[in-house]
Amino acid sequence: MARRRSFYEELAQNQRINEKRAQAILKQQQLEAQQLQRAKENHQRLKAKTEKEAEKERKQSYLEARQAEVDLYNAGMEDEISQLEGILKATLSIDDHIDLQKLKMMPDYPKFILPTQLTEKISLPVLKDFLPPDLSGLAKFIPGNKAKHEAKILEAEKQFAQSMKSALVAIESQNNYMEQFKRLHDVKIAEITSKMQAQHAEIDDFDQRLRNNDSQAIMDYCILVLESSIYPDGFPQKAKIAYVPESKQLVIEYDLPTLDIIPEEASFKYVKTKDEITSTPRPTSQRKTLYTSIISQITLRTVHEMFEADRLGHLETIVFNGYVESIDKATGRDIRTCLITLRTTRDVFMAINLARVESDVCLKNLGASVSKSPSELVPVRPVIEFNMVDTRFVQEVDVISTLDTRPNLMELTPSEFESLITNLFQKMGLVARQTQASRDGGVDCVAFDPRPIFGGKVVIQAKRYKNTVGVSAVRDLYGTLQNEGASKGILVTTSGYGKASFDFAKEKPIELLSGSNLLYLLEEYAQIRAKIEMPQEWRDPNPDSLAE
Repeated sequence: MARRRSFYEELAQNQRINEKRAQAILKQQQLEAQQLQRAKENHQRLKAKTEKEAEKERKQSYLEARQAEVDLYNAGMEDEISQLEGILKATLSIDDHIDLQKLKMMPDYPKFILPTQLTEKISLPVLKDFLPPDLSGLAKFIPGNKAKHEAKILEAEKQFAQSMKSALVAIESQNNYMEQFKRLHDVKIAEITSKMQAQHAEIDDFDQRLRNNDSQAIMDYCILVLESSIYPDGFPQKAKIAYVPESKQLVIEYDLPTLDIIPEEASFKYVKTKDEITSTPRPTSQRKTLYTSIISQITLRTVHEMFEADRLGHLETIVFNGYVESIDKATGRDIRTCLITLRTTRDVFMAINLARVESDVCLKNLGASVSKSPSELVPVRPVIEFNMVDTRFVQEVDVISTLDTRPNLMELTPSEFESLITNLFQKMGLVARQTQASRDGGVDCVAFDPRPIFGGKVVIQAKRYKNTVGVSAVRDLYGTLQNEGASKGILVTTSGYGKASFDFAKEKPIELLSGSNLLYLLEEYAQIRAKIEMPQEWRDPNPDSLAE
């Protein structure tokens, strides 16, 4: 009985031990499970923190990128406005004269490079490389060896001759190919040289015609100067020019930019809540002021470039008419409006320090007429209409001229010329009456403009001159105007005027019409297509231009 109890007791004890072990294992498993759970939770928290920090950094980077984009926009805007404000100053540091000799192209000859296979040297064969070795020792005395050796020598000489022939053929072929490549290269060199010489000859001819006061060459040179002027993007940079050699007057019809050249935005900013870039509008008054400044700067800049580029003294007077092309909102038609007009002389303009002037004040001092509201396309009357300038009114005598049925104004009698001028101004709407002819073969004419307010008495004098009309004639007209109590004086000539005449007429009620203007007015208002050809024996009655 005792032993059995002991067995059961031992069994119970083992069972208790096993239960404790199972509990310990369970507790250990629970502990490990808790540790694993805590590790997972820590990992999740770390992951969430990392993702949050990454998201924060991403958002910060995005905000910085957007702000950088805004800064770039604003910097570009500031640069664009700075360029618009500095249009005039941008050209002052540049020598606008174009040295025609520097336009000559320099030869860019290709190098003479042979293909690799033609540069490899072809060696001639050597006989000893083909010959068999000499018989030596006892071999000489073996019957038949000597005959065999001689046969081998003959065969070797035959192979050598064949190899020499092939080598010479290869060398000849290589030389032929080299000659072909050289001829092709020489042809290219000749073509380049020919083009270069032709271009050099063209430039030399242009340069010579320019020095010989050829009107077309002068206009071509002026256009070249205008095309070489660098403006910001968006400027039309289109122009038409005409040149009157008798008065050394250049007339420029220049295309101006529209108000759209000025950005509507003043600045940009990033709105974080909407995640968008917005702009602050530029005040309308600021855009209008800047636009007026721009067209004023373009005018001064263009005149400056022309006078500075003209080192041969072809230009004494420049007329600048600035136009804008737009659409009439009322009719939908294309319109062309003159917004600024200026006539100035070299002496007056070149005395100005453009680096220190205000463009609008400078133009006012020069007597320019500027639109009261350029942004609204309020027009001004050009000093000279471009289509009134016909640089071809002095024709060269040739066979074709004999077929020209147009009347030559220089062949009219003084009486006929008087009637022509009187009728012209009658056609233009004036009430004109002819007076006694002047001693120079022209006509003094008194006319009346019937328009209320703008009308009044007009004194007209015409001079059939070959040479430039001097300033004394303009002074005489002004004196007559004052004596007659007239509101305006008009001087018409078959030639042209000098800068002294334009200077004197500045800001006075005097209109100076050259020969080209007269031809235009005759065709426009009287439907008379005339010409002006000076007879070789013609002498001006009063060559006052020489005194000037």
